[in-house]
Amino acid sequence: MQILFQSSSESPTSFGLGIIPSQITRFQDADKPVPHIGWNSANVIDTPDEIVPEHYYFVHSYCAQYDPERDPITAQWAHSATQYGQEMFVASIHKDNVFATQFHPEKSGPAGLKLLQAWLTQDEAKRQLTPPSLRVPLPLKAKGGLTKRIIACMDVRENDEGDLVVTKGDQYDVREKVVPSDKDSSCLVSRTAGKVRNLGKPVFLATRYYREGADEICLLNITSFRRSPLHDQPMLAVVRAAAQCVFIPLTIGGGIKDTIDPDGTMRTALEVAGEYFRAGADKVSIGSEAVYSVEKMRTAGGTGDGTSAIETIAHVYGRQAVVVSVDPRRVYVDPETYNGPYKDEVVHGKSDGHENDRAKAWWYQCTVSGGRESRPLSVVQLVQGAERLGAGEILLNSIDRDGTGLGFDMELVSLVKRSVKIPVVASSGAGTKEHFVAVFDCIDADAALAAGIFHREEVSIGDVKEAMKASNIPWRPTQEIEQTSLPSF
Repeated sequence: MQILFQSSSESPTSFGLGIIPSQITRFQDADKPVPHIGWNSANVIDTPDEIVPEHYYFVHSYCAQYDPERDPITAQWAHSATQYGQEMFVASIHKDNVFATQFHPEKSGPAGLKLLQAWLTQDEAKRQLTPPSLRVPLPLKAKGGLTKRIIACMDVRENDEGDLVVTKGDQYDVREKVVPSDKDSSCLVSRTAGKVRNLGKPVFLATRYYREGADEICLLNITSFRRSPLHDQPMLAVVRAAAQCVFIPLTIGGGIKDTIDPDGTMRTALEVAGEYFRAGADKVSIGSEAVYSVEKMRTAGGTGDGTSAIETIAHVYGRQAVVVSVDPRRVYVDPETYNGPYKDEVVHGKSDGHENDRAKAWWYQCTVSGGRESRPLSVVQLVQGAERLGAGEILLNSIDRDGTGLGFDMELVSLVKRSVKIPVVASSGAGTKEHFVAVFDCIDADAALAAGIFHREEVSIGDVKEAMKASNIPWRPTQEIEQTSLPSF
């Protein structure tokens, strides 16, 4: 849609087609995170009383402002508009035989697919007179505004037979444990002891979560690359297969870094990311490499040199395509005497908080390699550095809460939310639907992610959304999806 405009503040020296003689501008970030990422409603302008606003998936930092008084020409083209914070912007345009959207129909579930189908099947003469309807009949009326996202995450790795499976670790240990026998407590037996925990096939589970109403899917490759990431065909095949049947955003993580093939060929993070984008991914997640890049930037005086994975991928694909995954761990200090370098980031346990936190104080230290190695970098230093390098979103894990079911680390999420102006996804620790409500209601997280409780069906995505609805937290209703056979891949 933006290419139809005259120019954009994103690249002032580049020009669009100029069909709409107006400028694309960046969102203001004083009152909201930027990029604008998530499901927001598109309110049809020409027939607002006849069409129920539907939610579509947006991911952008720049927009065409909708202001009929200041820019009547753009307003004449506008077919629907969306509000984000205090700003109203154009969600779609229509005039004669031109129809374009700011949102992504192909990633907007059934609503987006029906929109595309309406445009493709309508004859050209009728198409020029009336735009395709944005209305999709729903049992529940969609609420306006940006919704909170529920993300289903899958750790994918090879098992001992070489198959890619979804697994979940106990503090990053994905092997099944040996358990006592019921007949003889002194006899330790288990048919699956020592094997990689197998919770299902990745594409099968991704499709299931899509149908259940997940707002995004995250696939994390936790298998160490034995070959070049560009030749890791099983994981690329998973992404391609998922993109064929899952029409919501896909984030891919694992191995997004500069590497060297066995034959000595250099492979850049940008090349690796490009392969995943072309396979169907929408965002890539960068973990340990982000820590090293921020450390390097801080050593160089606070400015990136343009060579890091974050910078190169954001430069080509936009910062909204780059997620930085953070794995911090608590470092406890004396609440009365600590005066170290992270004193301004120290968190004090609340008297009414979790019993293990009361009367304690700590700061959050960053780790790499799945939490196995600590680095001399605080979580605030990391997220602010990642934002400066060009990250568009923070995926905030917690070494201390992972797999506990005690709920998200609210102090950690709050600290990071206050420290950056980009969206923050809360992760690690969810055990009940109420934990999602709490992190949205009390901390205002932009999204919340879970894995094990969804895989084991202890809590469903539908349960979470019903709880959000009951608590008046903006949510995207689950839409009916055509029941086709589930993939076995």
